[in-house]
Amino acid sequence: MKQYTTLLKFGIRAMRDTSPRILWKFVRNFGLRNMTNIRRFEKRQAKGLPFFPAFVMISITESCNLACSGCWVSYGGKKKLSCRQVDGIITSSKKKGSYFFGILGGEPLMYPELIEVLSKHPDCYFQLFTNGTLLTESIAMQLKKLGNVTPMISIEGLEEESDARRRKDDVFRRTLDGVRACHKARLLIGAAASIGKSNFEELVNRDYLRLLAKEGVHYLWYYIYRPIGAEPKVENALDKDQILQLRKFIVEERITAPLQLVDAYWDDKGSALCPGAVGLSHHISPAGALEFCPPLQMAKDFINEDGSNLSELFEKSDFLAGLRKLTSETSRGCILLENPELALRYVEQQKGVDTTSRGTVLQEMQQMPQLAGHDLKGEEIPEKSMLFRFIKKHYFFGFGAYG
Repeated sequence: MKQYTTLLKFGIRAMRDTSPRILWKFVRNFGLRNMTNIRRFEKRQAKGLPFFPAFVMISITESCNLACSGCWVSYGGKKKLSCRQVDGIITSSKKKGSYFFGILGGEPLMYPELIEVLSKHPDCYFQLFTNGTLLTESIAMQLKKLGNVTPMISIEGLEEESDARRRKDDVFRRTLDGVRACHKARLLIGAAASIGKSNFEELVNRDYLRLLAKEGVHYLWYYIYRPIGAEPKVENALDKDQILQLRKFIVEERITAPLQLVDAYWDDKGSALCPGAVGLSHHISPAGALEFCPPLQMAKDFINEDGSNLSELFEKSDFLAGLRKLTSETSRGCILLENPELALRYVEQQKGVDTTSRGTVLQEMQQMPQLAGHDLKGEEIPEKSMLFRFIKKHYFFGFGAYG
């Protein structure tokens, strides 16, 4: 029974905290439609049919109200997708059976037409990646009206660490105000944290999980900090022992934590994987570029003015196909952390284009050192939760991309 404690808590809290309509949208749009989508994706992969990722991540704007250290988005960048392009991306994806989208920025709440665009697709489910400081009660109520949006609120540390990372004052309180506005609106709420040396101790512990649960957060997504962008903080990158510690914490806390813990780095056996390498997801930048993943800001394929060529681009992209093959053959982890020189050599050979406003990605990649990744060969930590073992094996990561 202990294996299912966290799931039971999640179910009880979701029924108690969220409105029936929001819960139904989550079950139908995210759960049931995603199950069908994954099966279709697996069949395409197995039969060698034209490629289309299971999920599409969309960065709609470079604009942001913060200027976080270690962020790969261009500070003050003006690139953004048009409403027609965002609508076209979603419409094209639905034709392939994909109804789930990550909406990123910059800060997506600075995209004026956000609610308008999302309202056109009530049959989809959207995960809204936001720093939370602009999540007012009014906006939270608009998200409640849509019913198919879960805010993923980034919290990069407690009071001092948040201000230092965000380079603004009083960020932690303002972010928690956003969480509380969402809780008041009875939304399904997620939190995210990019874990580096500077915030490891204060965010990777049971007290932090309790704090989030008390504020109304239903699930937490841990990332591994990647020192990428115009101002990388290499000294903040985790070492191998810390990555092992993070993995162990996630596996153990999944059993009884007061909220759901999510990761996209390891399969059911604890072997590392890259969602881009297995074709699970790719990213569309504010410039309309099809990118391997959000931090790798080089591309050769760009959507047209209404996004209607998305399927054709994914099917014919030699750049993405070659990068999937390369990453699958060289490491189960993150190529940007473990082998930035190889990634650089590939994009240069392929004549990839810098997709950012700052235009310095090649130079940044040239300066990236080799760092520890999440490929923990010989020290894998399998899932202890039978539920998560089943989900990861049959629902997300059973694609056999690594052979």
